[in-house]
Amino acid sequence: MSTSHINLKELVFQIILNVLVFLFFGFDRRLPGVEFHQIYFFLNYAIAALIINYALLPRFLYRNRYLEFAIYTLVTIALVIFVEEAFLEQIFYPDTRGRKFLGVFYNLLSTMPTITILVGFKFAWDALKKQQEVIELRNSVKESELQFLKSQINPHFLFNNMNNLYAHAVEQSPKTPEIILELSSVLRYMLYECQAPFVPLKKEMEHIENYILLSKLQVEGRGEVTFEIGNIPSNYRIAPLILSVFIENAFKHSVSSQSKDISIVIDIKVSDNGILHFICNNSYLKQSNTQSLDNGIGLENVRKRLELIYPNCHTLKIDTNNNLYNVDLTIDLSKTKNI
Repeated sequence: MSTSHINLKELVFQIILNVLVFLFFGFDRRLPGVEFHQIYFFLNYAIAALIINYALLPRFLYRNRYLEFAIYTLVTIALVIFVEEAFLEQIFYPDTRGRKFLGVFYNLLSTMPTITILVGFKFAWDALKKQQEVIELRNSVKESELQFLKSQINPHFLFNNMNNLYAHAVEQSPKTPEIILELSSVLRYMLYECQAPFVPLKKEMEHIENYILLSKLQVEGRGEVTFEIGNIPSNYRIAPLILSVFIENAFKHSVSSQSKDISIVIDIKVSDNGILHFICNNSYLKQSNTQSLDNGIGLENVRKRLELIYPNCHTLKIDTNNNLYNVDLTIDLSKTKNI
């Protein structure tokens, strides 16, 4: 940690601290007021604290060079005692304290409290500053990781749907223009409307409806897609594209199973107090490559995003039962915080 650079806020803090400490140092209840010569004694301590704070702390202690820090600190305190005994007391107390050396222990009792207070406050200032830097760095890392994870979701979605579009185009399906229109609507949202950390919940639900309309075209004649959505409160926000990944996986693995009995059930409900409950069930064949269900890039990313954005306020349960892949996700949207 480097503390050689003093900003204006720290300079003001040090000035106020030194003034307050001096008032406590020089004040005598028996003789109200501060004697002028006490300024010189305090300056002796303040200069020592200045050396420790802005030379020894950053050069030795903060670089884990503890022995050197201890040695130079002891030398500094020894110089303080020497200056006080050899000069200041001889000048201002020649007939009392200046007549003989009272011992190291006595001098430490009079010297260390003031120096310790000045150095201790500086150490605490540096510790708080370091903690703030760590918090800012942690938030920066979180933001960078979230942006990276989100950037992976869009190409993942586009890759899957371009394959579907290509298949319909090869078959010269009359629904190809409709697919292009729906895909354009979904991509417009992903590219322009969901770049913020959080988006209005209703906007995200509209995107999911459009996405499901697009994806249902792949299932026609091979099964059934059920989508239910309850009343959506207008006063909540959600991290974009969280739910879309589970829905995308449901369609991808159901369609790739080549089954004639595809079943996809999607249910979204949000309570008035901001608890979102998302259920997504889809059929799959055991003999297909079911290992990829849990190991896809999109699903791995959404787990990380949930951990980063909704720590301790979400539950995610995924299991397979009777050829059904079940996702049960609960998020407390009332605790949403920008990262």
